[in-house]
Amino acid sequence: MIVAKVYRKLKDIFCQLYMSGSAYARFKGVIVGNNCRIITKEFGTEPWLIEIGNNVTITHGVKILTHDGSTWLFNDEKGRRFLYKKVKIGNNVFIGVNSVIMPGVIIEDKVVIAAGTIVTKSIPKGVIVGGNPVKILGLYEDYEKNVLENYVSKENMDFSLSYKNRINKVVDESSKQYITIDG
Repeated sequence: MIVAKVYRKLKDIFCQLYMSGSAYARFKGVIVGNNCRIITKEFGTEPWLIEIGNNVTITHGVKILTHDGSTWLFNDEKGRRFLYKKVKIGNNVFIGVNSVIMPGVIIEDKVVIAAGTIVTKSIPKGVIVGGNPVKILGLYEDYEKNVLENYVSKENMDFSLSYKNRINKVVDESSKQYITIDG
């Protein structure tokens, strides 16, 4: 029994190190669509309850939860309580660094989730969200238009240069606005 448990743990560590994020997610039981970039390895204890669509990026440090661990506090003559819920992520979704997706959340298509967002509610199609608690910050179509009109395209990148020189050639030197007292 102990040998089997150690073997499973070693196999999991090996797979984390040597599989792509999408392949590792599938190995754990996550349903993963096509053309996904999955950097996180945090799929909770019930990864088979997670479904990810096509063209999805899930960045480093993202945690996807499928159960409510606080229920262990509640115990009566019927015993401890449990709550498990699925998480569904649609197509063309970006989830920023260190975001947390809570149990039961549905993220519809064409959604951008800002870094560090705590997603406690389902997200409708076509929005950009961020914060804790999560709130709608803008529309996907407005962001898409801005990116296509103002950001450097692959066509404008000089791939004959080293990565560092290629990036330095196109880096945006502008800064974010300063925060003010009223926000």
